[in-house]
Amino acid sequence: MSFRRALALAACGLAGGSVLFSAVAVGKQPARGAGGDAETRSAGTAPALLLPPPAASCPAAPGWAERPAGGGGYWDSNWDRREPLALINRKKKNEETGEEELASRLDHCKAKATRHIFLIRHSQYNVDGRLDKDRILTQLGREQAELTGRRLASLGLKFDTIIHSSMIRATETTDIISKHLPGVKKISTDLLREGAPIEPVPPVSHWKPEAVYYEDGARIEAAFRNYIHRADAKQEEDSYEIFVCHANVIRYIVCRALQFPPEGWLRMSLNNGSITHLVIRPSGRVALRTLGDTGFMPPDKITRT
Repeated sequence: MSFRRALALAACGLAGGSVLFSAVAVGKQPARGAGGDAETRSAGTAPALLLPPPAASCPAAPGWAERPAGGGGYWDSNWDRREPLALINRKKKNEETGEEELASRLDHCKAKATRHIFLIRHSQYNVDGRLDKDRILTQLGREQAELTGRRLASLGLKFDTIIHSSMIRATETTDIISKHLPGVKKISTDLLREGAPIEPVPPVSHWKPEAVYYEDGARIEAAFRNYIHRADAKQEEDSYEIFVCHANVIRYIVCRALQFPPEGWLRMSLNNGSITHLVIRPSGRVALRTLGDTGFMPPDKITRT
């Protein structure tokens, strides 16, 4: 006796826009042969794959996040809009020869140095504070910041700047870390304040109105574009920069820098005072050296609040 088993799977992906696919597995099923007689499909036959049109329920991908169709290993080499060819006016001609002198102009725009980006999550803070000014570091949080500062100092690197979120917990973390890095300039910015960068996939149980992602997402994306890019062509030596901010901001930046789907930011977890190290080469290639490292802290000092 014949039987049929059906399994429907649906998923939406960002890589090439929103796509809905369904797979139907078919076990021994009668099929009509040329003479109209029933033929038995063997159990080992591969399931049929059905590809209906994209579902309207899948949100459209942001323009900057779209990928060319059919690309599984795609990398946008001009992700930061700083490819040399993108920095010159190709219509400009040499006044005497009428030629572009393209090669020399491209060489003038090429980055030469590597940027090392250290993303530090703030230390533990008073989560019961109603206002930002009340959300100060706990005693444990201050100890965590001391440990993070010592760890950064032990690396023996010549740090250029510490750019930090203007929220009180990030500012206090920065003040403690900076004691271990004397002479390093501190810069406060609102761009790195905590927020909801983009609606996560899979969705979370605590609902947020679309307006929250719309407002916070634009600011956090602006922070990424402003701070995360290859070195300027005028920079001669490698740089080491510290950014003290928040878990959501860091996770989003990591996804964007590695050209992973940014909706996956919530799939990562970061401890308080942790160190994430991104490297941006002159070519624009990006590498993640460490993600949320707290191996320098004793186990009883590690928290994630």
